[in-house]
Amino acid sequence: MFLRPSRALRQLLLYLLAVSVERFGIELHAYCFLSNHLHLILTDPHGVLPAFEQYLGSLIARSCNALLGHCESFWAPGSYNAVTLVEEGDVVDKIAYTLANPVSAGLVRRGSDWPGLWSSPDAIGGPPVVAKRPKHFFRAEGFMPEAASLRLVAPPGVESLEELRRVVRCEVRRREDEAAQRLASEGRPFLGARRVLAQDPFAVPAKEEPRRGLRPRIACLDKEKRIQAIMRLKEFLQAYREAWHEFASGVRDALFPHGTYWMRVAYGLPCARAG
Repeated sequence: MFLRPSRALRQLLLYLLAVSVERFGIELHAYCFLSNHLHLILTDPHGVLPAFEQYLGSLIARSCNALLGHCESFWAPGSYNAVTLVEEGDVVDKIAYTLANPVSAGLVRRGSDWPGLWSSPDAIGGPPVVAKRPKHFFRAEGFMPEAASLRLVAPPGVESLEELRRVVRCEVRRREDEAAQRLASEGRPFLGARRVLAQDPFAVPAKEEPRRGLRPRIACLDKEKRIQAIMRLKEFLQAYREAWHEFASGVRDALFPHGTYWMRVAYGLPCARAG
């Protein structure tokens, strides 16, 4: 539980998130850092999500290891998973899922009670939060900024900011109440913020996540549109595979499909236009 909340860790994570979002031009909509994983809901307008994830993950690993006095691997292999949200309703659904996560995990009764880094629905479109550079790990004369601003923005296509906030608040509350009813039926109480803060960061969760399960690439509440999105993904993978075989056979101007990242960044190969 290397991300177990503390005042120092909260300041550190907020600073790292703000620096990373600003560096890569990410549009952040919501976030929640639990004790052993994190959720981000974002828009990637510049097609740099892999670089953003690598940069943020590396900063978190090195600086948190320094804070904890830990020197081995921080992240589990293959723990990063990006899911495409097809429609505006899917984005709202996942924002609510993210913000209700501390409650769904049986940790606190309301997401707002979570002592770690958690974004309120009312922060979407609100004023930026300024995070100062922590004194540990970072050199005073280094290249990292002394402070960074983090502002949550509304997802693309949202017409009414107030309506978005209202819908998210209602959906978060619904999920929280459902989680509370589920725990009560199982005879399990919430752990509570005080006991969360008292946990040993080197402890492991009592209940391990199931292994070798599905790793979704797409989320969509509309079944028909979800199938369409899956078919587009399959078409992309087939086109990528064909372009890769061409490249491997010596064709150095093989045209990769729109959405290709590594071959474009690492080898400068051409990619098809959108549509």
